[in-house]
Amino acid sequence: MSLFSSVEPVRFEGPGTKNEFAYRVYDKDRRVLDKRMEDWLKPAVCYWHSFNWPGTDIFGGGTLPRPWLGTPVTQAMADTKLEAAFDFFVRLGVRYFTFHDVDAMATATTLREHEQNLKKIEAGMAAKMAATGVKLLWGTANLFSHPRYAGGAATSPDPEIYAWAAAQVRCCLEATHRLGGENYVLWGGREGYDSLLNTDLRRELDQYGRFLSMVVEHKHRIGFKGTILIEPKPFEPTKHQYDHDVAAVFAFLQRYGLAKEVKVNIEVNHATLAGLDFEHEIAVARAFGIFGSIDINRGDPRNGWDTDQFPNNAQELVPSLVQLVEDRGFNTGGFNFDAKLRRQSMDPSDLYLAHIGGIDTIARALLAAADVVTDGGLARLRQERYKGWSGELGKRITSGALSLAGLADLATEQGLDPAPRSGHQELAESMIARYCKY
Repeated sequence: MSLFSSVEPVRFEGPGTKNEFAYRVYDKDRRVLDKRMEDWLKPAVCYWHSFNWPGTDIFGGGTLPRPWLGTPVTQAMADTKLEAAFDFFVRLGVRYFTFHDVDAMATATTLREHEQNLKKIEAGMAAKMAATGVKLLWGTANLFSHPRYAGGAATSPDPEIYAWAAAQVRCCLEATHRLGGENYVLWGGREGYDSLLNTDLRRELDQYGRFLSMVVEHKHRIGFKGTILIEPKPFEPTKHQYDHDVAAVFAFLQRYGLAKEVKVNIEVNHATLAGLDFEHEIAVARAFGIFGSIDINRGDPRNGWDTDQFPNNAQELVPSLVQLVEDRGFNTGGFNFDAKLRRQSMDPSDLYLAHIGGIDTIARALLAAADVVTDGGLARLRQERYKGWSGELGKRITSGALSLAGLADLATEQGLDPAPRSGHQELAESMIARYCKY
């Protein structure tokens, strides 16, 4: 028996159920267009917030009972956490999980010990995965919690810290590879600056570019077929992070010749912290060909920080899901629930309730998005708005047949006097709202 064993396996019971420990919308085997719902969404439970989050804040200690937490974390504690985690995955009925290295393993004080302890918990994960069928969506190294990373990891002013970080990533990337992970994520929590007065920004960017290049080189060296992902975030804990948003990440990848090797793992709360909409980040990633995976959560508009709350508003997510459906779903990505309980949600059962509600929310958004795409009204509205570009003038412009002077002369000679046309924004927004009926 583990901390989460008191809840019976969670099943789909439909919208009429009174059972709070059942899915009302998420029916993993339901066909949505040409795929099973589970294959569209690929929901994943994260190891860190779900099993490592003690419920602390800057004014108070932990409130969530997690008997395997402590300083240091022993191998016995790590094994107990592993047992509880897979018990939860199986009872929740999800087939994917994600993890940070140090959140899963026993505490290490040297790199040799780090590698040994990670391999021990990797062996336990492998056995549990074989027994349960649960898969690894992605792994990542925690390069931000330890005091050594106060000035960053790949952007550290100390090359010895940079080297330690490289060793940590190597261990975790190789473990992810052996576990059959579908992606590997680099989350640069402190890859930025607190003050430009003591920062050599150009040097730090070059360091970061070389670090990521080494990761890609090692991926190919060991034969890892998964996708390398960067997770954009604008700030917090640093004043500014170099992977501020998707566009900034793409510019960085271009600068260091990595645009064909690395994609992005987009988090909802990070997008809103950057002053952007989640669907904007998805759209930019699609436009640049670097869309990879999603960390699903939400922020609180009254807080200027990363609250990592579980999603509960399907209508807000529909525009993003429309894009996912138009692209026929993920390649190697999925919906990772990078969300944590509130400090007052201290019952072990609350972790089930939070995930059930979140998974039902993205299932509702998927069904609405599928209806929007099937109806075709939104696509027709966009097509109509840009139809001129399919005509003779549009084709001559985009083909490069006209120079700036030639285009200007053509406009003058033809006496062009174009009038603005409605974009029908309110109609488009109504189409989204119209299908949120699930």
